[in-house]
Amino acid sequence: MSVTIVSLTLFAALLHAGWNALLRGGSDRLWSMTVMCIAVSIVCIGIAPFLTAPDKASWMYALLSAVLHAGYNLFLVKSYQSGELGKTYPIARGSSPLLVTLGAALFAGEMPGASAIAGIGLVSFGIISLAFQGRRLAVPGLPWALGTGCFIAAYSVTDGIGVRLSGDPLAYTVWMSALWGLMMPTVYIALRGPRSLFSARPGLLASAGGGVVSLLAYGIVIYAMTHAPMGAVSALRETSVLFAVLIGYFLLGETLTVRKMLACAMIAAGATLIG
Repeated sequence: MSVTIVSLTLFAALLHAGWNALLRGGSDRLWSMTVMCIAVSIVCIGIAPFLTAPDKASWMYALLSAVLHAGYNLFLVKSYQSGELGKTYPIARGSSPLLVTLGAALFAGEMPGASAIAGIGLVSFGIISLAFQGRRLAVPGLPWALGTGCFIAAYSVTDGIGVRLSGDPLAYTVWMSALWGLMMPTVYIALRGPRSLFSARPGLLASAGGGVVSLLAYGIVIYAMTHAPMGAVSALRETSVLFAVLIGYFLLGETLTVRKMLACAMIAAGATLIG
């Protein structure tokens, strides 16, 4: 990976940790997430007319990715309802490089080397360290966090293949994100009705801004996957677990223990080795 791609991916990791902290700190996370998605959709619909449509071979992947993103959103919201950012975020993000590496090997022929296998071991041990305290589970929402990781891996591999077939990474990102952004309001209305979604609330502008930041972060990642292996990009992006722990401590008042920092550093180091 070039220095430019590494730098861009690390910047995306910081942005990603930032908007997740915004979501975790909200009082109604499903509403905040839906507002983020609406903002993403509005921006993408505004940009789409100025871009050529992605190649038809990528349309199926864009639609599948949008569906997977909607599932990811729901699992992420559930994981933050039952756990703090500094634990649920590293588990969700740390588990995904393992699955992305496996998916890339199965569906894109990107075979992991010895360093990737060593990285998988580090990531797995780091996640176990976070998930357990002594002999008991320390993360009540562990299934939701791990489920979130599965969705991350699924849409990352889907987009990694789709963007390579699209002929234009920006066009693919815009069209996929527009579809994804339109799906979440539909899901929200089905769960709670339209009145709750469209009522004015504090935090509206912050949530909308978080949506734009999330679009920029993932757009950078999709661009990076056109210039580097999917497993490598996904792994480097997940160094955001360290940013998340620090944000949780300084901005959300979460505890910062030596054990937690060591576990997160292990996940980040393992993710980098996978890449």
